[in-house]
Amino acid sequence: MIDYTIYFRENLPLDSEWGAEYDIFISAYNASDRVIDVFNRVRAKKKIWILHKEYEFVEGQYPDGVNFVCGSDDEADCILSFSDAHLEGRDITTTKICIDITGLMRPHLAFFIMHLYQRGFTKIDAIYSEPSHYKRKENTQFSSTPVHKVRQVAGFEGVMNNDNSNDLLIIGAGYESDLIADVADEKDKAKKIVLLGLPSLRADMYQQNAWRAQQASDSIGESTAGKVFAPANDPFVTASVLSELVAKREMSEPITNLYLSPIATKAQTLGFVLFFLGERQRTSTSLIFPFSQSYARDSATGISRVWLYTLEFPFP
Repeated sequence: MIDYTIYFRENLPLDSEWGAEYDIFISAYNASDRVIDVFNRVRAKKKIWILHKEYEFVEGQYPDGVNFVCGSDDEADCILSFSDAHLEGRDITTTKICIDITGLMRPHLAFFIMHLYQRGFTKIDAIYSEPSHYKRKENTQFSSTPVHKVRQVAGFEGVMNNDNSNDLLIIGAGYESDLIADVADEKDKAKKIVLLGLPSLRADMYQQNAWRAQQASDSIGESTAGKVFAPANDPFVTASVLSELVAKREMSEPITNLYLSPIATKAQTLGFVLFFLGERQRTSTSLIFPFSQSYARDSATGISRVWLYTLEFPFP
């Protein structure tokens, strides 16, 4: 087990300048204040917008500056093409890189961190902005079209075990009960654990989150193995909770296949990724995700807090 909580995190001030300056700052463009404001505030020699196909922006709607348009909705194709265009030839030992994970699609976020890890980057800063509130509260929908497939995230496929007698699915449950249900239905024979964000981003969001997760109870069904909790804004505690949970279950009975499905906050998604990279590579573990063809460009209002997370590799 790794103590992920030793990693550095900082709450960036909203009323004063941020000190760090980066060689490259990367953010995924959408219409929300918390993405655009952070992009304007971060100091960097080069800033790059990633334009996801799923947000459905057309050329006249692109932001000013350096834009990289994902020509595919495949996370590996998008990130590898981006890397070839903007990271090739960079000295991994000296390049200071920061990624705003707030607007990134979750599968792209996962593959991006894995790609930088495999390329040998030893230090990466990540920013995550909390909203003041979600526009439709517990009825907020982040995906704007139904799920068309549930599949493994590229690079996180795992070594599958033909024995599925003690499969376990851990769902990082967000607001969208249909996504929770789609993932649960995909692995209907697996025991299921729901991870909820507590403390939540705002005082009222836990009840909204829990209520939405409850709407998927028919799909989660009698195979539910319980609930666990981790802060919605802390990837390091999330990774530690996953690590402790899996270790305890493995002690009582080996898990045949472990499925991780991060569909809550991007901060918790980062925690799932860190746990996989730190402890579950080359095992019967995979990240699975419910893919939609399009996503809402702006589902939240305002910024309440901005977090800076520092990832350091290799793991201690």
